[in-house]
Amino acid sequence: MYTKHYENYFDWYTRANEQKHTYHIVTPSPWPISGAAGALSLTIGGVLYFHNFKLGGSMVLLGLLIILLVMYVWWRDTQREGTWLGSHTLFVRNGLKIGIILFILSEILFFSAFFWAFFHSSLAPTVQIGSTWPPKGIIPLDPYGVPLLNTLILLLSGITLTFAHHALRMNEVFYQIIGLWITIILAVEFTIYQGMEYINAPFSISDGVYGATFFMSTGFHGFHVIIGTILLIVCSIRMFLGHFTPTHHVGYEIAIWYWHFVDGVWLFLFIVVYCWGFGF
Repeated sequence: MYTKHYENYFDWYTRANEQKHTYHIVTPSPWPISGAAGALSLTIGGVLYFHNFKLGGSMVLLGLLIILLVMYVWWRDTQREGTWLGSHTLFVRNGLKIGIILFILSEILFFSAFFWAFFHSSLAPTVQIGSTWPPKGIIPLDPYGVPLLNTLILLLSGITLTFAHHALRMNEVFYQIIGLWITIILAVEFTIYQGMEYINAPFSISDGVYGATFFMSTGFHGFHVIIGTILLIVCSIRMFLGHFTPTHHVGYEIAIWYWHFVDGVWLFLFIVVYCWGFGF
């Protein structure tokens, strides 16, 4: 009699607290406030460092360490929620996809500022730079050398990544791993070639508006390539661990969208900054 009443009570308790929606109610987490503390330390430390205070560098390092730690543990929790806990339902996955789309749109606006600066100076060059573009005294890089090679590398990486994604959807484990690692190798190769190009460039970031717009736009793109490469490496590790299925791989899809965004920005950079900057 007691046992039956005990079981009925817990059946009632379970039904009363059962989730009646398809969304993910996130449990209380210490990571948001920890990340904010790291960002505050990084900002204050940067200001102190630029004003030659002794503790500035230490606060910058502390802020970076906190942010990196929070990034790791927060994304680890998100991965566990989506993989093992089953919290990422269809509605949650759609919300994550909308979020990365909005993030990519914000990145497009970020790069638009650099392109705006480039067009502002190249379409109407002032007297101070010789009323010509490229400015007088600047020897631009040949777009048919390393820039063209890097363009082909990125285009090929987009093809191999699409192949790997298709193999995942077809549940072809071998081909999806091969395609993904070829993409990672191409990404590393692109970064190496761009670094060599920077070392051998006949101008620097301090060489007027041409050097500033060139290195700011291509440099930030290179930074995004490094971030995309890290995302793909993490996806390859998760693929080995069996986190992705043909119907549930939002983290992988986000990395793919981000990489295609990087490809698109580079094509525009190649046409505008390299080819137009070369003088035709």
